[in-house]
Amino acid sequence: MSEPVLAIRDVRRAYREGPRELVVLENASLDLHAGELVALVAPSGTGKSTLLHLAGLLERPDGGDVHIAGKATRAMADRERTLIRRNELGFVYQFHHLLPEFSAIENLMVPQMIRGVSRDVASQRAAELLDYMRIGERAAHRPAELSGGEQQRVAIARAVANAPRLLLADEPTGNLDPETSSHVFSMLETLVRSTGLAALVATHNHELARRMDRCVTLDHGQIVSYQP
Repeated sequence: MSEPVLAIRDVRRAYREGPRELVVLENASLDLHAGELVALVAPSGTGKSTLLHLAGLLERPDGGDVHIAGKATRAMADRERTLIRRNELGFVYQFHHLLPEFSAIENLMVPQMIRGVSRDVASQRAAELLDYMRIGERAAHRPAELSGGEQQRVAIARAVANAPRLLLADEPTGNLDPETSSHVFSMLETLVRSTGLAALVATHNHELARRMDRCVTLDHGQIVSYQP
């Protein structure tokens, strides 16, 4: 089997609460391969957000390591970790976090131009992604002029604008009604399958979780298989 895009290896993460140490993750391990769509189903307070933050290089583990495309990241300098986040990772959150003063297509162009892509190339890729997400006709509209489902499809398109290898999504359909949620997830699933992304999707929606390749949860700080 090919090298995993994301390899979490015996990770430990703990926080101080006064004199007490709160251990959130202990010997947590997970492999995620290209083209794989994995559901993370865990109750609030069990370490789900911490796991996503570690996978997204927003936090450092206290022990173990997080490998992105074969590179160990725990000891990396902040600049190296920032470059990996920019070039290899895409993020989708429960709330779309689109820039309100920019149109849909401009929201997709911004991260590309920050990376150094020319305006023309960024515009072309942004338009292609919006068409792929079946929202191309709304390219000139600002977020306030879009429905919740449209906003989240723009957010997903923005997350993959720089062609990352790994997509991390935290309740990406949590604010949507069931029908819109299913439609938006279908768009996300199609995108993962067609591009070979590896995707880790945190969700409380068991119906959506069953549509993914496999499900994991957190049990006493460890990552274990889960059957929704």
